[in-house]
Amino acid sequence: MAQVVMSLLNASAVGNPLANAIAKPDWTTAPAGNPFVDGWYADPDVAIYQDEYWVFPTYSDAYEKQTFMDAFSSPDLVNWTKHPNILTIDNVKWANKAVWAPAPVARNGRYFLYFAANDIQEDEDQAGAIGGIGVAVADNPQGPYIDAIGKPLIGHYYNDAQPIDQGVFIDDDGQAYMYYGGHSHANVAKLNEDMISIGAFDDGTQFKEITPVDYVEGSLMIKRNGTYYFMWSEGGWMGSDYSVAYAMTNSPTGPFNRKGKILQEDPAVAKGCGHHGIINVPGTDIWYIVYHRRPLSETAANHRVLAYDRMYFNDDGTIAPVKLGVEDNFADGNAIGWKSYGGDWSVVDQRLTISGEFGGLAMLDTQFGNLTFDATIAFPQADGQRVGGEAGLLFRASNITSPSMFVGYFAAISPAGNVSLKSLSASGWDVLQSSAVAATSGEEYKVRVIANGPGLQVFVDDLETPKISVNVADGNNITTGATGVGAFGTAARFGYVSNKGLSST
Repeated sequence: MAQVVMSLLNASAVGNPLANAIAKPDWTTAPAGNPFVDGWYADPDVAIYQDEYWVFPTYSDAYEKQTFMDAFSSPDLVNWTKHPNILTIDNVKWANKAVWAPAPVARNGRYFLYFAANDIQEDEDQAGAIGGIGVAVADNPQGPYIDAIGKPLIGHYYNDAQPIDQGVFIDDDGQAYMYYGGHSHANVAKLNEDMISIGAFDDGTQFKEITPVDYVEGSLMIKRNGTYYFMWSEGGWMGSDYSVAYAMTNSPTGPFNRKGKILQEDPAVAKGCGHHGIINVPGTDIWYIVYHRRPLSETAANHRVLAYDRMYFNDDGTIAPVKLGVEDNFADGNAIGWKSYGGDWSVVDQRLTISGEFGGLAMLDTQFGNLTFDATIAFPQADGQRVGGEAGLLFRASNITSPSMFVGYFAAISPAGNVSLKSLSASGWDVLQSSAVAATSGEEYKVRVIANGPGLQVFVDDLETPKISVNVADGNNITTGATGVGAFGTAARFGYVSNKGLSST
C-alpha cells in the first residue's frame, strides 16, 4: 500500500492530528454497496490525504484506451467524489497505452504517483522499446500529475520481473521501498529521498528478487505491530482463479514465505477478485481491503469494478480470509450495481424507491442459495389512500425478463396487513403460505428471509419468530439465484439491504 508516511497507519488518536480529524468507519463491508463507485476500474491503491480517503485505480478497458487515470476521494468511505484525468499521457510523453496500477504516496510536501505504461514485454525490452514504471508528481492529491523525470523510472526487466504493478511503502525509519513485478517475478528496490530515483542496497545492487511461491503480479507491502506483510495477486487477471495471497516477515526485504490466500472469488457474489490496496483507519486497528472484481453476469475481461470489505487479523497476527459482503443502505444516494425491470426507481432520502402502481423489480447480480436476506420496507401512501398491492424481497431468482416473468421466490408484505411467500415458475404463481401482520402506510418494517435448503422462513419486525415457515418439496425447490426487491400494485421504499450467505453455492 502507498502511505503518506507509515506512522499514519499505526498512529494513536491522541498523538496524531490526522487520526483525530478523519472519520473512523467501522463496518464489515461497504455499507452503501459494492461497487462503491460507478464505472469499469481495476488495480486500486489507496492513500490518506488531507483528512480524506483516496482510491487510485486503473481505468479498465482495452490497452489502447488506457491513456488516463481517475481518482476518488471520500471523507467517510461512503460518499465519493470523482477526480477525472488526474494523470494523462499528455503529461507523460513516453507513454502511449496501458497506463496501469497507480501507487500514490506523499513526501516532502509533494504528491507522487507511480504507474506502469506501455506493457513492455521481454522481447520488446531487448529491442529497445520504451515502457515500464514511471513517476509523476503534483502539488495536490487530485493532480494534475506531471512526469517527473521524462522517462521510465524502471524501464527494463531485472531478474525477469516485468516492470509493472508497483507498490510503494515508507518504513518507520523513513526508508522508501518499491515492490513490483509481473510475469511471475517480483523485485524490491529502494527509493531515494527525492522519491524519483532508485537507490542501492548495502551490497551495491538496486533490484533484489523476492518472488514468493505462486506470485503473479500486484505487489503490496503493509506493516502492523512490527510485522511486515507482503501481499500479491495470483492466477490470471481474466480468470476465476485471480486472488490475493500474503507472507509475513520481520524485514522489509524478506524472505517472503507464502502463508495463504486472503481474498478470492465467491460464486454467490463476484468473480476474479484481486489486485488490491489496504486502508488502515488512523488511530485504530480497523483495516479494509480495496480491490477489483468482476460481476457474476459479466464475461468481458475488462468489466471490472471497485469494491472493499473488512480485513481482520487473527490473534497470532495472521490474516483471516476476507468475506465478500453484500449490503446497501443507499446512504450515498446511489443504487450502483442494481438492475431494474419495470417501474420508476430512484434513491430518495437513502431509500431505494419505486413510484407508481404497475410494479417492478430491482435486482442485485448475486447467486445465493442458502442465505439470510434483510431489508426494510415502507409504503409511502398516507392512511386512507390505496392499501392494495404488496412489496417484498426476491431470492433464488433467475430467467428474469420482466417484473412478472422470472423463476424464484417472493416474500412480501401488504399495507392491507398480510405477509406471504410465493413462488413463481413456468406454471405461474403459487402462494406457499400467508399470515396476518400489522402494517400501516408510512411506517418502515424490517423483513428477513432465511433460506436453508428447502426450508424457507419469513420474518417481519420480530426477527426471532418467523411469520412464515415452510419446507418446499424437493421437486419444487428452487435452489439458487439472484436477490432483489420488488413491488406490485403499490409504491414502496426499501432500505438497509443485506445478503449473507449461509454457505456459498
